[in-house]
Amino acid sequence: MNGHDFPKKDTPEKDAEQTDFVLTNGGEANTDRSGQIDGSKTREGGKAIPYGIYDVCANVGWVGVGITHDTAEFAVNSIQGWYDQMGVERYPEAERLLVTADCGGSNGVRVRLWKRELQRLADETGRTIEVCHYPSGTSKWNKIEHLSHFAKLERASAHQQDGRWDVATTTKTGLVVRAQLDPTVYEKRRKVSDAEMATINITKDEFHPEWNYVIAPRRAK
Repeated sequence: MNGHDFPKKDTPEKDAEQTDFVLTNGGEANTDRSGQIDGSKTREGGKAIPYGIYDVCANVGWVGVGITHDTAEFAVNSIQGWYDQMGVERYPEAERLLVTADCGGSNGVRVRLWKRELQRLADETGRTIEVCHYPSGTSKWNKIEHLSHFAKLERASAHQQDGRWDVATTTKTGLVVRAQLDPTVYEKRRKVSDAEMATINITKDEFHPEWNYVIAPRRAK
């Protein structure tokens, strides 16, 4: 699967003909021809920060929508949202997850918190997580870019379950995207110590180990 935090330049034009959706920090989901999840303020003054996961094999997308900060914790929690809501049911026998991600942003190669949170996810799911980063300047080949073009989404429906808004939409080509609001308050610039990094069960690949590595559970699940 592809993981991706959407930069500001990825937002669609506001005169798009298709319907998009907006999630606000007030818990209200709207459909509007001019509304977009674009990481900027919504009509009610709140932030909408998307992190997208694209299941290449199933042509299915998942977008976690945060309301505070785009951090590595938010990124990994979005991946966990996909896993809990879609991945574990679709791939119940899978022993490992392959995550491809850009080199920068909240899932960047130098972000310690990204690796620490992936270790937490590996421990909790019992799945080995293999990560392959796109080299700098090559993100245009990342298939997750499909999810950043919200102007292409044709129809959206929203419902509330357990106090969380869930939005689903489908494109003409059959891509199904679900989005869920993440109301967690994430702290910026959280530090990960050398001691914490030493506990991460990481194996780096011989080919560009800074881009390619495997994080395995520290205990059997």
